[in-house]
Amino acid sequence: MSLRKILFWMHLAAGVVAGVSVFLMSVTGVALTYERQLADLARRDYRSEAASRGVRPLGSEALLAAVQRQLPDLEPSSITYQADAAAPALLAQGRRERLYGDRYTGEVLGDGSGATSAFFRTMTDWHRWLGREGEGRAWGRALTGACNLAFLFLLLSGAFLWWPRNRSSRALRNAMWFRSGLRGKARDFNWHNAVGFLTAIPLLVIVASGVVISYRWAGDLVYTLTGSDPPSRGPGAPPSRAPDARGPVRSSAVDLTAEVPAATAVDLDALVATATAESPAWRSVTLNLPESPGELVRISIDRSPGGQPAERFDLVVDPANREIRERSGYADQSAGQKLRVWLRFAHTGEVYGLAGQTIAGVASLGAPVLVWTGLALSWRRFFGAGRNAVTQGMVAPREAWTMSWEDNPGGG
Repeated sequence: MSLRKILFWMHLAAGVVAGVSVFLMSVTGVALTYERQLADLARRDYRSEAASRGVRPLGSEALLAAVQRQLPDLEPSSITYQADAAAPALLAQGRRERLYGDRYTGEVLGDGSGATSAFFRTMTDWHRWLGREGEGRAWGRALTGACNLAFLFLLLSGAFLWWPRNRSSRALRNAMWFRSGLRGKARDFNWHNAVGFLTAIPLLVIVASGVVISYRWAGDLVYTLTGSDPPSRGPGAPPSRAPDARGPVRSSAVDLTAEVPAATAVDLDALVATATAESPAWRSVTLNLPESPGELVRISIDRSPGGQPAERFDLVVDPANREIRERSGYADQSAGQKLRVWLRFAHTGEVYGLAGQTIAGVASLGAPVLVWTGLALSWRRFFGAGRNAVTQGMVAPREAWTMSWEDNPGGG
């Protein structure tokens, strides 16, 4: 049995087994294409009109104190400000609890939850865990990881099988683009080839990065291939405490005339000013709040809308004299770290901004077509529906190679 025939049957088997899961991951991936932009749009009522009236925003200490008067149990670990003066401040407690506060009144606006947030949360649950909850997420993640690995094999083997034996310009053109007037098996085969060719490269990036996200060994392989040492891992941090099911409640506006005690002896606003002066083109700045006045403070600057690691860097600042002790960013990382973080955001296309997201979304839209046409071709092969489009008059015999899986090979 030839290598081509072996690959064909492995390709077919992997597609049949993993097809439904790949279809679900692809459809949910399309739904998540513009999650960042749509989530920001859904929070447009969080924006303040005070900025347009020339009102000065609250200082960081005053903002923290105002928020904590409304939510006494809240202990924020960081504050994120946008360069857009009308945008709210984002206060985070650990990795999970997040809420927004009005920078001019200190009013707690909410955690951004709503119909849009619920939709994206549902899509994410299906994309990562096939909609499973609790302990079921472990096997859901294992299944999506395995099917994503199978999808990677489908893309690589499909690229080999796609290449026509007849390498004339006409044959290549027919394999690269859609043809009109085809039906049934011939149409499915043409679409499978054309969509596969047009989406192969972005899908390969999306799927390969998905494998790296799913499997530790794949992540370590990235470091090994680039000659870098994989990061050392301890026994693992304890899981983050789940956020309060009730979530933050939108409160009434805070009285700006009330006396606001300082939350810390550190001049937080001066630290933010020091950090943003390092990059006048900053889009967002995240201040990690110190636990004690003498503690060095880490501040993250992002010059992109988000998801572009090359535009992000961290500063470590001494609060006593605002001296920058350390500056680190994408350029300072090892080749393995750079590739690993690039793959993380290449998975969503965000690494190249809105254009990258669009390409990733369009490519993800092609994946369900590949699954559908592949399963349709498999169904016809095993159950005999439309097995010979040539004898049915759908296509001329001289063009039979363009739709016949027998030539790719495999009988039928």
